[in-house]
Amino acid sequence: MKDASYLINLLTKKVVLILCMTSFIAVAQNFPEKPLRVIVGPGPDSLARITGEKIAEDWGQAVVVEAKPAAGGIVAGDSVAKSSPDGYTLLLSTGSFTINSVLQPKMPYDFQNDLAPVSLLATLPFVLVVNASSPIKSLKELIASAKTQPGKLNYASSGSGTPAHLAGEMLKQMAGIDILHIPYKSAAAGVTDLLGGQVNFMFVPAPSALPFIKSNQLKALAVSSPKRYSVLPELPTVAEEGYPSFAIVGWNGIHVPAKTPKNIIEKLNKEFVKVMHQKEVQVKAIAAGFEPMGSSVEEFSQFVKSDISRSSEVIKTGNIQPF
Repeated sequence: MKDASYLINLLTKKVVLILCMTSFIAVAQNFPEKPLRVIVGPGPDSLARITGEKIAEDWGQAVVVEAKPAAGGIVAGDSVAKSSPDGYTLLLSTGSFTINSVLQPKMPYDFQNDLAPVSLLATLPFVLVVNASSPIKSLKELIASAKTQPGKLNYASSGSGTPAHLAGEMLKQMAGIDILHIPYKSAAAGVTDLLGGQVNFMFVPAPSALPFIKSNQLKALAVSSPKRYSVLPELPTVAEEGYPSFAIVGWNGIHVPAKTPKNIIEKLNKEFVKVMHQKEVQVKAIAAGFEPMGSSVEEFSQFVKSDISRSSEVIKTGNIQPF
């Protein structure tokens, strides 16, 4: 009797497992059956709209872009982390999310454990700029100026704990200079005061910096990325200017709730990679200031881990406090 009971239980478990596997496969095959939502936190939604347009064409389902910029992206991340893990609610993730995971002590969700990576869509450098009328013509001159007058030079950012802030802090630490950070509520507000001469320099996201550089209102000194920026190939990297380990980029990726079935994540990844490699999408992404990517799940996972490690080191060394 015991043997018979054991066999029945074993068979029952196997049947349940087979039914679950069959269900997951069926869900993935039929996915998507309704519109998708892409939740956007801080920063532009341009890449969500560019890719969403193509995915809607491919899948015959609308892709709705919804902005939730409050609290530096915490609201956006939390809403996706706590949404149904069915692949229909996506997060346009950025560097702000990895920084928050290190900087904020009381997050309502865990970025690494409550969300799963899908693909790194694109990166974008920060351009180190000064007012066009500034006598400073290079990064070396900026560093020299800061060293001759400690505590006198200041730099703007789009807010405390943002990637632009960390770029300035990273330069401060590596160059051994004493400079003052002035946080603003947005990159636009910081640029306005930079144009007005109220601040000395700023790391500005490339899409925001380009119009002012092209109109000769701002002077570009270097880019924050490890490689030169394709839109401004003549501009050196900070690393080339004497700080070889300097590297910080803005980025856009896609995350979904952690318990989303693996086969749905794979289907989403395949579609986003396909879209990001289309010539039309790449042209639009570059025009918006991005460097198109389109990575595997594993590559994006490793990228996020590296980004968190880099942010953690800068935050700890600079004793940066939560906003």
